[in-house]
Amino acid sequence: MGRAGAMAGDTHGIVARDLAGLAERTAASALYRSVFGYEGPEHAVSPRLLAALGENAGTAIGAFDEDGCLVGFCYGFTGVEHGELYHYSQAAVVDARVQGRGVGRLLKHAQADAARRVGAHTMRWTFDPYALRNAHFNLNVLGAVGIRFLPDFYDDGGSDRVLVRWDLDRAGGGTPTPAAGHPAVDSPADDRTAARAPDERARLRRELADRFATGGRLVGVVRRTRSPGRVSYLFERDET
Repeated sequence: MGRAGAMAGDTHGIVARDLAGLAERTAASALYRSVFGYEGPEHAVSPRLLAALGENAGTAIGAFDEDGCLVGFCYGFTGVEHGELYHYSQAAVVDARVQGRGVGRLLKHAQADAARRVGAHTMRWTFDPYALRNAHFNLNVLGAVGIRFLPDFYDDGGSDRVLVRWDLDRAGGGTPTPAAGHPAVDSPADDRTAARAPDERARLRRELADRFATGGRLVGVVRRTRSPGRVSYLFERDET
């Protein structure tokens, strides 16, 4: 990406821009560990890696409040699959003090701007399909589409992920609706999480994997208004 200067807008006084210098990259690494509660060195984000990403078609972007304090951070890199150049967003974190102010969206759009500058028309990232707020943000708010189910992606016994693709030429969200002939996958859920019980989780995991394997694309996760305590994963058929 190189040094492109200020990157994307202002959300109530919060500005997203490239990280600059060792102090900001170190602060970003510390924020990453703090938000996720990571303690082991295997989960660290190297400030040197962030410097390299910023100079080699990657992203290392911070969100700063009115006082110049780092309150959010994301990083990613360029990838290619079957000739498609895309930007892969590895992680985005937001300080709990400013959650709900649109910082996550600001960071994603800053990455999108950077991706377009290097010629990418899509972005990709993974999310936990059972974490409903993340699902809502990625699918319903941003308008990304789940293209692949990745069981135990990080090989740690509890990291099922859905890989999403975000079309940067049509970036935007909306209200998803079920696709004809491709029924939804329903699951019990509380306010934050789908299928907490082990047997429910195993069933949901199996049904999601099967739906992707038969050509489905995940386009939304919605609560069933007539069935409190349940959510539906909405799919359409992949015609590509």
